[in-house]
Order: sequence, then structure tokens, then C-alpha cells
Amino acid sequence: MEMKQQLAADQALVEEALARYGDQWPTLGDLKEAMNYSLLSGGKRIRPVLTLAVCRLFGGDPEKALPFACGLEMIHTYSLIHDDLPCMDDDDLRRGRPTNHRVYGEATAVLAGDGLLTAAFGVLVQAELSPAQIVRGVACLSQAAGPAGMVGGQILDLAGEGKTLTYEEILRIQNLKTGCMIEAAARLGAIAADSTPQEEEAAAAYARKIGLAFQIRDDLLDVLGDEAELGKPIGSDRENEKSTFVGLQGIEGCERLIAELTEEAITALTAYPGREFLCQLARMLAGRTR
Repeated sequence: MEMKQQLAADQALVEEALARYGDQWPTLGDLKEAMNYSLLSGGKRIRPVLTLAVCRLFGGDPEKALPFACGLEMIHTYSLIHDDLPCMDDDDLRRGRPTNHRVYGEATAVLAGDGLLTAAFGVLVQAELSPAQIVRGVACLSQAAGPAGMVGGQILDLAGEGKTLTYEEILRIQNLKTGCMIEAAARLGAIAADSTPQEEEAAAAYARKIGLAFQIRDDLLDVLGDEAELGKPIGSDRENEKSTFVGLQGIEGCERLIAELTEEAITALTAYPGREFLCQLARMLAGRTR
């Protein structure tokens, strides 16, 4: 199957599974509707696709990795809902639609994020994998999403607003805020495939490189992107007085960094047959316009 066909098939698999999980939640006020409003709003689904692809690379069954992939996407979605709140970035658009709090109000948006976060771990434990694999998956995701990962990166990001940060400080923020969850996506796929430690570390190295390239591209798109194509406001980094890779490296420097990181990601998988999809995915993400 060609890369674009495989990507579309994996995205469809994820969408169908997310819709099934979302349908199971109880209807209590606007909560279920608000959770599904953001969860089922589309998006690239890169993180869950990465989980399925890494599982496939190491000989696992992607269907069995679906609960891991969907749980991770639920946590990613909760983080977007909270990130858009007035107390964070105060954004009005996400994926081309009004942000959750603009539709349902701040209180319901907070609870929708809380609901997705906690429901995610209930989904993970539904995986038809060994108890040991499920424990490893839960530990991996909780580490990546919590204070030592995404949440820690978010607090550092907020603390850095209005300050001139060094390259190392920006790198730390982005490795925690964005990179940890992309690395977790790859590790979850490796865990679902019951891969060797060496295989898991190779997948993690690949994910760290594409994760950083992904964030640098995001910084570029916030300067050069088209708001209609992106489905969210541009220029928010400048408005929030955030230090970015673009501010330090310039546009050409960022393009060079993205190219270098993408090739390093591809090199991390050199030893593994069947890596073509992941190599093409890395190149696609490097050149994305939304």
C-alpha cells in the first residue's frame, strides 16, 4: 500500500475508534457533546497514526494498538482544549472551528478536557494486550503527559512569556510540551508490538527528531502560514510574547534545522526493513503547510 493510502487508512481506523469510544460516554449536561466536539473535529491524527505505524514496523497488530493510539489522542485533545482557554493562549479558532470554550463556556471546556484526560486511561486498559504491556503503556503515557512532560512544558512556556529565552531554554520547553507526547506515541506502538528495548529506543529516537522538526515547522507556520488553511490564528506567538525558534534562528535557519532533523529521524530507523512509511511520514511532516 502506498504511503498516502496507508495514512488515509490509519486515519480512518482512528476516527472510527474514537467515535465508538465517544459514543459510550453518558449524556450529562453538555459534557459528552463538548468532549466529542473537540475529539471528533478532525486534525491530522499524526500521534495515533505514529503509534499504529511503529506497531506495524515491529511486527505487531495495529488493531491491538488502537486503544493506546486513541487514549493518546484523547489526551492530546484535552491539552488543546485547555491550551485555548483565556487563562492560557485565549484562542478563538481550532481546526477551523470556534474553540471549545467559545461554544460551551469556560467551565464546560475545562470539564471536557478533564473528562478526556481521565477517560483516556480507561481506554488504554481495554487493549487486548498482556497485563505487562498495558502497565508499561499506562506508565509511558502518564509520564509523557504529566508534570515531567507536557504539563511541565506548558508551565515553562507560560513562565517564558515576555522573556527572551535562549535556544536551550526553548528546546527544553518544546521537548517537554510537544516532543514528549510524540515520543510516547512511538513508544506506545513499540510496546503494543512487544518489541525489544533496542527497537523501542530506535522508534523513540526517530520520534524525538520528528517531534522537534514538527514544532519548528509550527513556529514557522505561525509567522508564514495561512490562517484559513491552518484553521487557527497565526501570529499568536508574537501576541503572547513568546520566544520561538524563528526568533532565534530566522526562517532560513529553521528550514535547515527541519531538514537536518528529518534526515536524522530517518537514519534512526536504518536497521529496520519496512520503515518506508515512517520515512515518508517524516518528510511529509517536514514540508507541511498546516
